[in-house]
Amino acid sequence: MDILEAFADGTMRADTATADEIAQLVAAAALQAPSLHNSQPWRFYHADHEFTIVANNERQVRIADPLGREMMISCGAALFNARVAICYLNFVPKVRVLPEPDLPNEVARVTWDEQMPSRTRDKELFAQITKRRTHRGGFDEVPLPASLLAALGEAAAAEQATLTLLAGDLLRTRAVAAVVEAGDCALRLDAARAKEEARWAPGPASHRLDGVPPTAYTAVPESTEPLFRHRDYAHGHGWGLPAKQEDPTVRSAGVVGVLSTIGDKPADWIHAGEALQRVLLAASSSSVAAAMHSQPLEIPQLRDFMRDCLCDGAYPQMVLRFGITDERAVSVRHPAADVLFRAHPHAQ
Repeated sequence: MDILEAFADGTMRADTATADEIAQLVAAAALQAPSLHNSQPWRFYHADHEFTIVANNERQVRIADPLGREMMISCGAALFNARVAICYLNFVPKVRVLPEPDLPNEVARVTWDEQMPSRTRDKELFAQITKRRTHRGGFDEVPLPASLLAALGEAAAAEQATLTLLAGDLLRTRAVAAVVEAGDCALRLDAARAKEEARWAPGPASHRLDGVPPTAYTAVPESTEPLFRHRDYAHGHGWGLPAKQEDPTVRSAGVVGVLSTIGDKPADWIHAGEALQRVLLAASSSSVAAAMHSQPLEIPQLRDFMRDCLCDGAYPQMVLRFGITDERAVSVRHPAADVLFRAHPHAQ
């Protein structure tokens, strides 16, 4: 039994857990966050009632993400999971984003010294941390209720971001699909980017605990209407999960959304990550899966186009699709012991 399960089923409790055990729980939750190519670009440091998230430049996907925007989004998602875990323990998390101006990689510091009553919503979100998985395919032809879509928008707004959902707007949905395809094609034509991506796509025999394993995508990419291209992690090797049906079928692309922020500085990227994870967990709690596309946002010209034509001047941070599917990807993560340290980063 891992520490997340132990706290979830009551085997371990906040009132009897040590400071180290609480830190291990918060780290175990944080590292379940999504990241570009599952690069897991973070380190965690803890002291009593304090947890610090630091961006790990050694794991930055430098060609695709030269400014570290996606790295910071990933760390922001980890921050949100940490907050959820602390709330689950009935503590009030107090967050300082970018607390040390001279240490730009110190993403956030979270402290807790005040208790609060147990809340059902905290328990629901905590339960989804290990259940959420990135989907890389199409969805069933099942409409999503308007109330859920409104709730996803509210989840993003709670974290200083905007989720623009295009339900029923086929013209703009096709426009986003076309931009995703253009971005994917541009990345495939760039030999250096393709080589970098291949380094984060280990084969079936790999024992790596990072990257995108073949258990996380299908061998034959699913067609959707409209078509949303996913990254080719197999790179011609034929890796991936077998198709469920012999005859290929065109599946729904789901409800398309664009997550954006008013600003485009590191703090905005961190908030975008928090918003992204709140949205993903909220969707998962309603048995809705999400697919993510960042290809066009890695091409400056395409990102500028999306900002001007699809985001009303706001900065797009992620393209998402939401829908219903019974497919479940199997991902990998480094254990908390690999990334959690009993010290402050600036004390090293």
